[in-house]
Amino acid sequence: MELSDEEKYAAFREKVKRTVYVDNLSPLATDAVMKTALDQFGNVLSVQFIHNYVGPSNMPAAALVEMETEKQALKIVEETAEFPFMISGMPRPVRAFPAEIEMFEDRPRKPGRTIQCRWLEENDPDFQVAQQIKELVKYHASEAAFLLKQQLAEEERLHNKHGETLKANRKKYDLIEKVLTDGSARKLGSCYNIKLQEN
Repeated sequence: MELSDEEKYAAFREKVKRTVYVDNLSPLATDAVMKTALDQFGNVLSVQFIHNYVGPSNMPAAALVEMETEKQALKIVEETAEFPFMISGMPRPVRAFPAEIEMFEDRPRKPGRTIQCRWLEENDPDFQVAQQIKELVKYHASEAAFLLKQQLAEEERLHNKHGETLKANRKKYDLIEKVLTDGSARKLGSCYNIKLQEN
C-alpha cells in the first residue's frame, strides 16, 4: 500500500530530526570515514555529502548524517560543541548542527504547497523587484565565494602552523631521547650534583 503525501512528509520530518549537518570536513572524507568517526555516538544509517557546485573542490566539505535515533543526533551536536572533534586530518575541528528541511535535495513536496511561475514584462511593476532580487543573488554569490576563499587561506595557514609545531615537538622529543640514551644526562647530573631518577 502506497503512503499518502502527508505520511511521506511526516516520515521525512522524522528523518530530519535524526539527521545532523556536519561541516568543516576534509574534501578527502568518505562515507566509510564518516561512519567510522560517528559510530561512537550510535548507529549511522546514511551519509549524504552536500556537493559544492560554486566553490573550488578543495574547500572544506559538508555532509548530512542520518543516525538511528534523534537522541544520537543530538549527542553529536552537543559533543562537537563542547570538545574539538577532528575527522580525516583537517586542521580545524568539524562542526555539527541539527539538520533542517531545506538542506535536503531529495525532500518531498510539502502537502498542499503549490509553486506558480509567470513571465514578467519590462513594464510590469514586479519586473524591477525581480531585477533587484537577481542583482542581490549575484552579490551574495560573489560575497560567499570571497568568504570561501578567505576560509581556505586560513585553513591552509592553520594546517602549516600545526605542521611546524608538530615538527618542533618531534625535534625536542628526539633530543631528550638522545640525551637520555647516550648518557649525557647522567654526566650533566653528576657535574651539577643532581640525582637523576632512572625509569
